[in-house]
Amino acid sequence: MRWSTLLQSVAIGSLPLLSGPLQAATVNAADQSLLQQARQLFQPLPASMASAAHPLTPALVALGRDLFFDPRISLDGTVSCAKCHQAALYGTDALPKSIGVKDRLNPRNAPTVLNAALQVAEHWRGDRKDVEDQATQALVGPPSYGNPDYGAAMAKLKAIPGYSPLFQKAFPGEENPITPQNWGRAIGAYERTLVTPSPFDAYLQGDNGALTVTARKGLRDFIAVGCAGCHGGVDVGGGMFTKFGITEPYWQATGSKEIDKGRMDVSKNPADLYVFKVPALRNVAMTAPYFHDGSVATLPEAVRVMAKVQLGRELTDQQVKDIVSFLDSLTGSLPKDFAEAPILPPGAFPGSLPSASAD
Repeated sequence: MRWSTLLQSVAIGSLPLLSGPLQAATVNAADQSLLQQARQLFQPLPASMASAAHPLTPALVALGRDLFFDPRISLDGTVSCAKCHQAALYGTDALPKSIGVKDRLNPRNAPTVLNAALQVAEHWRGDRKDVEDQATQALVGPPSYGNPDYGAAMAKLKAIPGYSPLFQKAFPGEENPITPQNWGRAIGAYERTLVTPSPFDAYLQGDNGALTVTARKGLRDFIAVGCAGCHGGVDVGGGMFTKFGITEPYWQATGSKEIDKGRMDVSKNPADLYVFKVPALRNVAMTAPYFHDGSVATLPEAVRVMAKVQLGRELTDQQVKDIVSFLDSLTGSLPKDFAEAPILPPGAFPGSLPSASAD
C-alpha cells in the first residue's frame, strides 16, 4: 500500500490492519500531521492578556480584583462583576440570562470572563469594545449595576475610605484618580490576568499525549466538519461575527422562545440581522447553558445545533462524543486570585447617599 494511501486511511479512520514499526510510524505521522494542522488554526494562550494599550501593574491588578468582587457600588448593593461571573461556575452564572440589580433580567446569557480580553469585542453583539469598556459601562447599565449615572457610582466608591489610597497607588500622579474610566481600567487589568491554560495548550506546544486518543479524534472532526472555520485562534473563537443560523433559522433548532435580532440592533445594518459574536470555546464544557439566550442546556446538544444550523451537517453520535472530548481538553485551571475572593476595604453607605434610593 502506498504511504499517501496509508495517511489518508488514518485521516478517515479506516487504518488497515498493520503490525510492528510500519503501523507505529503511520500513526505517528498522522498525529504529527494533525498537530501541524492544529498549529495553523489555533495558538496557545499567552501568560497574560496585557497589551501596549493596556499594560498591567501589580497595584492596578490588585485594585481591579477588589472592584471585581465588590457589590457595594451597584444600585442596591447586590451586584458585582463576580455575581454573573462566578469562579465556581468558570466565570459564568449558569443561568440562561443573568439577573442584575433589583432582580432585573439581563437580555442575554453571561459569557465567561475567563480569557475574554482576547476577543474582538465584548458582549454577544460586540457593543463593548474591550473588557475595560464593558466594565465601565456596566456601572450605569440598567440590568447590571443600575446606577442612575456615573457620579452616583463614584460617590459610593469615595464613601469607602479604603479605596482612595488603592486608587492613588494604582494611578500615581493623578489628582483625582477615582473616575469611571479608571474603574474600567482597573477591572480590565484584573480580567487580563484571568488566563486558563489547558491540556490543549500543552498539545499545541508539542505534547501529543496531552490529548487523549478520543480528544484527538474529536479535534480531527472539529477541523474536518468545518467548526474551526469560525472557532479558531488563541481563544478557539471570539475573533469574528457571523450569522447564527446560516442554513436554517437558529430558533428552530434551539427552541428559543424569543427571536433576537443580534448585532443589527447595534449597527442598524440589515446585513447584521441574527449576527452575533462567535463564542470562544475555551472552558466551554464548564459554562452551560449555551448560546446568547441560554436556550440549550448540554454541550452535546449545542454541538449538534451548531453543526446543523451553521454547516448543514448532521453529526453521528460518535462524532458528537469525540468533538465533546476535544472540547473537554479546553478546560483549564482557574487562576488562584479568581478562585479565591479578596477581603474588601470595609465600609457601608448612609441612606442619604444620592444613589441609595435611585431607581
